[in-house]
Amino acid sequence: MVSAARIRVILRRVPILILAIAVLAVSTAAVFHTPAVAQEEQRRGWSLRDLLFLRRSERVGRTEWMEPPRQIQRAGPRKLKAKKRRAAPRRPAEPASPIVEKAPDARTVLVVGDFMASGLAEGLESAFAENNKVRIVVRSNGSSGFVRDDFYNWPEQIKSLIETEKPAAVIVMLGSNDRQQMRVNGEREQPRSEAWTKEYERRAEAFGQAIAAAKVPYLWVGMPAFKAPKMTSDMLAFNDIYRSTAMG
Repeated sequence: MVSAARIRVILRRVPILILAIAVLAVSTAAVFHTPAVAQEEQRRGWSLRDLLFLRRSERVGRTEWMEPPRQIQRAGPRKLKAKKRRAAPRRPAEPASPIVEKAPDARTVLVVGDFMASGLAEGLESAFAENNKVRIVVRSNGSSGFVRDDFYNWPEQIKSLIETEKPAAVIVMLGSNDRQQMRVNGEREQPRSEAWTKEYERRAEAFGQAIAAAKVPYLWVGMPAFKAPKMTSDMLAFNDIYRSTAMG
């Protein structure tokens, strides 16, 4: 029969035994990591999920856990009661704006320009959604500008657009794509250089004159400020050209 003193000695050594087994399991797992697993870890990095949920390839290489002596009953983890969160009250859905059919004699407002003109047109459509006397028509080209007239020639295109849509007014928002080189007399000129600016002014004036020749009033919306200071500076210079064209 085992003496009481012997049992006390065994019980004191059990925690040390369990700790030694845990260290052995971790160190053995590191030794048996395959190159593929190591490369995968380096590629994807570690996260808390890796520590809590081992991948299958890692479980195969790890030393099996040894069961502690049965005479030691380990207290199980305490169960924490999850706090019930109160659901936030749902906001009532906003009523959909009624679709108003435009009158046969509704006046057409033609919106032209680049991708920023598209956003401007959406705002105008919302503003005049319940007005059956105003119809917003957008004829924008997102990647267009005055620089690449080989891609889209606005001074020429605006003539046909006015003839087709017969607008009561034209709204222009254009220029956000024009911070690039322009071919002038066979040479590529840098943005806002002397030759570049002179040719840009000529194209903007040709565009404005085409609208004026159709005897249609128009509004030229300037470019906004941007996050990059250099881009904002360029847009301000463009706006000076647009203002001069619209008022000329």
